[in-house]
Amino acid sequence: MDDTELHRERILRHVSPIITGRFLGFQASYTREVRVGRPIALAVFVAAGIAQMIGALLRMKPSRRTLKELRKGPEFLVTPVRLRDDLGQTYEIEMHGQLPQSALHRGDLVQVRTQPQSDPTLPVRLVQVVNLTTMQPLTPRIPTQWSHMGPALLLQAAVGVAIAGGLLAAWLG
Repeated sequence: MDDTELHRERILRHVSPIITGRFLGFQASYTREVRVGRPIALAVFVAAGIAQMIGALLRMKPSRRTLKELRKGPEFLVTPVRLRDDLGQTYEIEMHGQLPQSALHRGDLVQVRTQPQSDPTLPVRLVQVVNLTTMQPLTPRIPTQWSHMGPALLLQAAVGVAIAGGLLAAWLG
């Protein structure tokens, strides 16, 4: 056993939804991809395709993305955050998205609201943090499936649904 094993700090996984402690710092960040579910991606793709076909007849230039590109989903930043409670225990939680760098300083007293992740091997996810030193509430922002698809594609899908609904109503009526 070497010296690093003797002095290695034990990191705990917290199960309570609220953690109060001192902010120790951010660890190295990395990106993680969110997959878009096949039914959602397929529905948007087909509905947008209807609008694109009508646009092609009217010689409008559609924005075209493949189903594979839609399914890939957005990437978001994951930053492990370490806190130490009053008992001296260190906890690691994951922050998805970004916060302003000046929002938290080492040693600040913080209260963190967490949520378990779908993968039980991952630490809990930070939902909101209140810096009790400055009394500033903070919420990290992450991209969503809808922001990944983009307003142009979602607008095309809405037009496609309206066209399909109109054709279906005309056919049935």
